[in-house]
Amino acid sequence: MSNTRIERDSMGELHVPEQALYGAQTQRAVDNFPISHQRMPAQFIRALILAKAAAAKANVELKQLSESQGKAIVDAAQGLLEGDFMQHFPVDIFQTGSGTSSNMNANEVIATLASRLLGEPVNPNDHVNCGQSSNDIIPTTIHVSAALGLHEQLLPALVHLVQVIERKAVEVHPFIKTGRTHLMDAMPVRMSQVLEGWAQQLKANIGHLQDLLPSLQSLAQGGTAVGTGINAHPQFATGFSRQLSSLTQVQFTPGKNLFALIGSQDTAVAVSGQLKAIAVTLMKIANDLRWMNSGPLAGLGEIELEGLQPGSSIMPGKVNPVIPEATAMVAAQVIGNDTTITVAGQSGNFELNVMLPIIAQNLLSSIELLANSSRLLADKAIASFKVNEPKLKEALSRNPILVTALNPIIGYQKAAEIAKTAYKQGRPVIDVALEHTDLSRSQLEILLDPEKLTAGGV
Repeated sequence: MSNTRIERDSMGELHVPEQALYGAQTQRAVDNFPISHQRMPAQFIRALILAKAAAAKANVELKQLSESQGKAIVDAAQGLLEGDFMQHFPVDIFQTGSGTSSNMNANEVIATLASRLLGEPVNPNDHVNCGQSSNDIIPTTIHVSAALGLHEQLLPALVHLVQVIERKAVEVHPFIKTGRTHLMDAMPVRMSQVLEGWAQQLKANIGHLQDLLPSLQSLAQGGTAVGTGINAHPQFATGFSRQLSSLTQVQFTPGKNLFALIGSQDTAVAVSGQLKAIAVTLMKIANDLRWMNSGPLAGLGEIELEGLQPGSSIMPGKVNPVIPEATAMVAAQVIGNDTTITVAGQSGNFELNVMLPIIAQNLLSSIELLANSSRLLADKAIASFKVNEPKLKEALSRNPILVTALNPIIGYQKAAEIAKTAYKQGRPVIDVALEHTDLSRSQLEILLDPEKLTAGGV
């Protein structure tokens, strides 16, 4: 075959593209899994390369590798990270459940580059994979890539969203709107109270996510094949975590029980569950924005979202709430990702979970989608929407539910009769209450004042 070279592994010879940095085991995976044509996420591959560098550093300290071999591996890994490394990682997401193909892909690529740097052979298994097994390096890489994604992407994005919401809450504090329960008119609320509720939901989610970080930063590395640590130095797990912490500036620690971290993916399932909770919160915020923006004539029309693009190919002048819609779709995808991770988490068969690649893919996808959509929701929807005060006042003035404030004075039954009459006749509740109670207009104006009612009537 032209433009190929012969590579060998324990199963025999194989043609590999001439310029490829990987070897026979990667090529076997490429040939065996032409399924989705989707590669493992770049965040995952980046974490795997970092893990290989940390392992080499730890093995040099423990005299499992020579200094020259270790340096060549580290330099090869760093060189990969400085370039377009994804071109060297063609293995499909849907591969062997342990992720062995991706592990060997990294081992082969780094070994090729390290051999060139050192001027003598660096072996993918004996040197780059020293003290490791796919069964501990892949679970470790899932934790590392997710932890880095949370620290670098999602948590900063959520904090930014909270800050934007809180600034907007101050801006819209003077505005009072009709509250709604069951999508029906309810007691009035301040616009700021609505936004402060959103901010508190997000703050709670941030706290729950942060609570999971210590577990996520606890690593399976050192367990090797089944958790016993066979072929790894007794101090390898500690040295690896220390070196990886130095490389990433995130504090990683050896797991307390490596059997649990290799045989299960409970932490990934828990993190995914919290990502789903964040998706649910974002769905609620997005839908609130869509409802308040609806119209502008036949809907609620309480706010006007920033116009970002034409909304229709046939209806001129139509502008749609595209950012909340995109956010809602992200939320739906993340909820679906969580279902996949939940099913995959159940595949911890004896000493190894065998759906690791799809757990990695879905977990990292959820983190990235939530991070990107949170920033867009903050900057292109919440920060820039305008309040339609005349529309708010019009609805408030005609809201019969304000009669709720009269319950302590005239009783629920009488108040209900007034509300129904006001609805039926399409009249302001204050006018109907004036006719059906002994209260004066001045008394009713005080009792039914929407601003007072937003403070609980106190």
